[in-house]
Amino acid sequence: MDISTLGWLYLGLVIGFLLGAFVSGLLGSSKMGDLEADNAHLKFVREALKEEIFRLENQSKPKPRKRRGKVKK
Repeated sequence: MDISTLGWLYLGLVIGFLLGAFVSGLLGSSKMGDLEADNAHLKFVREALKEEIFRLENQSKPKPRKRRGKVKK
């Protein structure tokens, strides 16, 4: 093989590696943004459910009904 052919091969590999890293970074950043938004939404839902459970656990018992007197016939 000629030395210039090896140079072009090396240059192509370097450029291909750099472009591949750049493209994978772009694709990964959009997915990362989606995951962060989903994570924020799940934290909000978790807090809302915790408040609902706390509200239901600390609910006071209803007052008992007044007893009816015996109905005379």
